[in-house]
Amino acid sequence: MVSFEAYMDACLYDPEHGFYASGVGMAGRRGDFLTSVEVGPLFGAVVARWLDFHWDRLGQPDPFVVADVGAGPGTFARELHAARPRCIEALDLVLIERSPSGRSLHDRTLGRSLVDLDALECAHVIFANELLDNLAVRVLQRHRGQWLEVFVGPGEGPSRQRLLPASDVPAVVTALTAPLVGNAQEDHPPSVPVARCAAEWVDAARAKLVEGGRLLAFDYGADTAELAWRAPTAWLRTFRQHQPGTSPFESPGQQDITCDVPLDQLPPPLSRMRQADWLRHWGIEAMVEEGRKIWSERAALGDLASIRARSRVREADALLDPNGLGWFWALEWDGLAEP
Repeated sequence: MVSFEAYMDACLYDPEHGFYASGVGMAGRRGDFLTSVEVGPLFGAVVARWLDFHWDRLGQPDPFVVADVGAGPGTFARELHAARPRCIEALDLVLIERSPSGRSLHDRTLGRSLVDLDALECAHVIFANELLDNLAVRVLQRHRGQWLEVFVGPGEGPSRQRLLPASDVPAVVTALTAPLVGNAQEDHPPSVPVARCAAEWVDAARAKLVEGGRLLAFDYGADTAELAWRAPTAWLRTFRQHQPGTSPFESPGQQDITCDVPLDQLPPPLSRMRQADWLRHWGIEAMVEEGRKIWSERAALGDLASIRARSRVREADALLDPNGLGWFWALEWDGLAEP
């Protein structure tokens, strides 16, 4: 019997049977899900503007080390190079991907390819798009006055779930869920994720940043108390081939397992705003208007430039959707101070 945290990690990253590590799962239109990066090149072009700002702020270092963690097949790297930011000649792009199948698709002409963050010496910027939701979580459930932890035992499907007294309960769980514990019905006890792995990853990434560096992460999530009000199936989900999957206790290694990130369990960020607001701040609307102008001038040509310009409107609609990607969070951290 293992903790759900260990089970989730194995389902996703076991070298032989994990959903990502074995090559079963992949982001993209031909894969299992779409992220902002796969919507089209507009997202990468906006991030390129943000990178230029921080390149200038840091004194235009050369090399300018930017690490994309959870790079998958390297889509963001291609989009970033296509955007041609001003920092492109100084850019030392590092693609970090845990799964061998993802690394096998990296274009080494665009950047270095590493297996994990430990292999990175240092960086000016670390970027992570929908990485934190795929880092394993503990699952705690309140029952009859105590917190129990979900473990996974032998058997099939949901019957594999075991509940044992939690050995330790983070203060954020006991404090923020206290008001609803007393009001919870026994047939709908509050459950919460504990994002130890995500919190540790943020600190590890911040420790890799040079002085003045930035960590930028995009993901979906909410604070712990808000998640506790929801049913676990609302924040712990599975996907396969762009469709909702089955119970996370079924088909291990054959479907993605993803969890809304409990944001208040992470180290406090410098800034936290909705993805739509972040993209607007960094100029997405001006880029869309530029695309409309190019399309109006070149529509009759039907060339690649005009088609790409027209697609910006469609891409922006998806990226800014308040009921979809626009509702995600953009989180920024600075580096950890030297001890």
